Amino acid sequence: MFTGLIREMATVKSFSGDTLSLRAEYKPKLGDSIAINGACLSVVSLAHDGFSVELSPETQNLIATDNLKAKVHIEPAMMMGDRFEGHIVQGHIDTVGTVAQIKNNGNSYDIFIDIDPKFIAYIVPKGSIAIDGVSLTVNDVQTNSFRLTIIPITMKETLFGSYRKGSKVNIETDMFARYIAHFLKHQQKTLSWDEVEHISSLF
Repeated sequence: MFTGLIREMATVKSFSGDTLSLRAEYKPKLGDSIAINGACLSVVSLAHDGFSVELSPETQNLIATDNLKAKVHIEPAMMMGDRFEGHIVQGHIDTVGTVAQIKNNGNSYDIFIDIDPKFIAYIVPKGSIAIDGVSLTVNDVQTNSFRLTIIPITMKETLFGSYRKGSKVNIETDMFARYIAHFLKHQQKTLSWDEVEHISSLF
């Protein structure tokens, strides 16, 4: 499990076949889970200046592999007793979105992201979402897009500062929304609010 708070911007040394090698200050252990641009991957080798992770064919088919160059977000998995901030992020990418517009508001930026309409049901206004592993709050939701508001420090300290119109981003939708939608799809009766709250309390 992750929180969507980026630990470091690592540098890509190479990406060949199923192995991504990174230069980073963070020192993981072999087998550790670490989110790279939001995707949970396993550490398979260590180097004096970083580490390598392995990407399965399924992962490569699902995420924005074109972004595995220059800099990437990294976040180690949470440990028992860690302070919990951000929101619950599993590191399971649902889909890849496309940056449609970036609007500079002076003290913030509005970023509009297009997405396959079938995932809109899992994106809730004022709910949580992870973009390339960054925990964010959704402002508005349309039929096939949503809007985020990004503060200047996030633009400066994450990959958001490098996004342009047409940039591809990994998206993990809200876990609770996914679970509730799946539950509703496979049952006959309508959920009460008490049942919804009970499901939420299980996580």
